[in-house]
Amino acid sequence: MPGGGGALAVGAGVSAGVASGYSSEITFTVVMSCLMAASGGLIFGYDISITGGLTQMRSFLEAFFPEIIKKVDSAQQDAYCIFDSQVLTTFVSSLYLAGVFACLVAGHVTRKVGRRNSMLIGASFFLVGAILNCAAVNIYMLVIGRIFLGFAVGFTNQSAPVYLAEIAPARWRGAFTSIFHFFLNVGMFVADLVNYRANTIPGWGWRLSLGVGIIPAVVILVGAVFIPDSPNSLVLRGKVAEARHSLRRIRGPAADVDVELKDIMRAAEEGGRHKSGAFRRILMREYRPHLVMAIFIPLFFELTGMIVVTLFAPLLFFTIGFTSQKAILGSIITDVVSLASISVAALSVDRFGRRFLFKLGGGILLVCLVGMTWIFGAELGSNGGKAMPRPYAVAVVALVCLFVAGFGISWGPLKWIIPSEIFPLEVRSAGQSMSESISLTLTFVQTQSFLAMLCSFKYGSFAYNAAWVVVMTAFIIAFLPETKGVPIEAMGAVWSRHWYWKRFVKPAPEPTPAPDKLADGSLEM
Repeated sequence: MPGGGGALAVGAGVSAGVASGYSSEITFTVVMSCLMAASGGLIFGYDISITGGLTQMRSFLEAFFPEIIKKVDSAQQDAYCIFDSQVLTTFVSSLYLAGVFACLVAGHVTRKVGRRNSMLIGASFFLVGAILNCAAVNIYMLVIGRIFLGFAVGFTNQSAPVYLAEIAPARWRGAFTSIFHFFLNVGMFVADLVNYRANTIPGWGWRLSLGVGIIPAVVILVGAVFIPDSPNSLVLRGKVAEARHSLRRIRGPAADVDVELKDIMRAAEEGGRHKSGAFRRILMREYRPHLVMAIFIPLFFELTGMIVVTLFAPLLFFTIGFTSQKAILGSIITDVVSLASISVAALSVDRFGRRFLFKLGGGILLVCLVGMTWIFGAELGSNGGKAMPRPYAVAVVALVCLFVAGFGISWGPLKWIIPSEIFPLEVRSAGQSMSESISLTLTFVQTQSFLAMLCSFKYGSFAYNAAWVVVMTAFIIAFLPETKGVPIEAMGAVWSRHWYWKRFVKPAPEPTPAPDKLADGSLEM
């Protein structure tokens, strides 16, 4: 197949030419900076799972959604439709709509103030939102708090993955960038543990769930002050001397950073030749592959069905007959599986490559979705009135766990890795903003529609996602070249050698030897 040639786009010229002179040493500063930046995933992951647990927590529903309690207590209620409430979906989805707006704004802000400061802004928003939610006395305070949380997610999701990709050594970039998704799942795991305890506290247990979210916000606020900004971001803002200092901190005092700094400066100078803005520039023909990936990677990520499976996992387990407490316990089990699978992905992504993990994960997701379609259709029925036999309920839990594992080794971490590494420096902030705003828009649409879709389409909801998994896997095979081990500012060669994208992207010029000493504070080449 033609797409296979795209996987070999990284030729010897890229690997040996541009990459030579780059330090691959893993320093203490790199590790600590990556851990701190990746902890931005904590706030997103914590919010995802806290919300999923709250939507079936009795103390929360009694305080804000008493009509759902009546459905839960009704023996005649269709199991598929218990949680079909527009007010409840508004509470859940308001965060994602705010995140879309924040992502678009964050692209411009990050370019002006840097990746690190953008993460600080996101953590501040999250702190305000968590306090508002914890102190909420009505649905309006809840939604306003969720909007602040959405602003937080927009800023951190836009800046943190790019920061990770820029400071990580090229050889280990996939592993370091995947830490963001790992921390996202740590946040989900902690949230489910908190929900498991809070669910046993009558009256105010929901406040505990929402209040604990203040902790990761404080951790990021304090920790981000001590990490360096990325040298790429500093050069883009004309701070070359600071960029050199940052690069030496990141690569180690003994490392020769001239070659890498020269490539960053060349990328910044190339971007400076264009007078149009980054968002307008990314629409140009030469950025066509980047634009396509910015749209389709988040689109397919959402269509795997993982967001709704994760967000509504407690409701899913409740639907098949689990008690409220056991439903949350089921989510904790899936969190452990997810963390284990992401660890496997982090160890594998720079060895076997991005494309291999995409294909492996796609096969696993397809099997699981087809299996869930069959079990829900055969054992729960089309009207949701049947009780699912225990062996089949256990089988659903097993399929959900396998689904989470397949997602954790593929689309989960790779959704953050691919967009953060493929964009040229001059459109990187805009590209990541576009990618993440599309992702949050689709999450908003799905959180608005999934409960109604489950009520209307029943088990057909899973068949819908299975069909999309086939499409997205074929897309990856044909159009995504392999990017493992390629320096982030040398990624143009990958596209210029791909069987299809080479018609849009010009071959990168051969790198010139680095001078003995680059002049600090200057963009002279």
